[in-house]
Amino acid sequence: MYKYEIIIYWSREDEAYIAEVPELPGCIAHGETLEDALKNVKEAIQLWIDTANKFGDNVPEPKEERLIFA
Repeated sequence: MYKYEIIIYWSREDEAYIAEVPELPGCIAHGETLEDALKNVKEAIQLWIDTANKFGDNVPEPKEERLIFA
């Protein structure tokens, strides 16, 4: 299990929760609920890493473990 920082917030424009992984550029997912957004972004993280490995791109190590609720 990878432990990257995940930021989840409500988007009024998209009417969905958005989950972003700052350490993996472009790694973003969404969901109707917080749980869906988290599930979807975990899949997106794995896809991001698989794609980077396939093309020989660098996969950054997670910087820190954090859990932030706001």
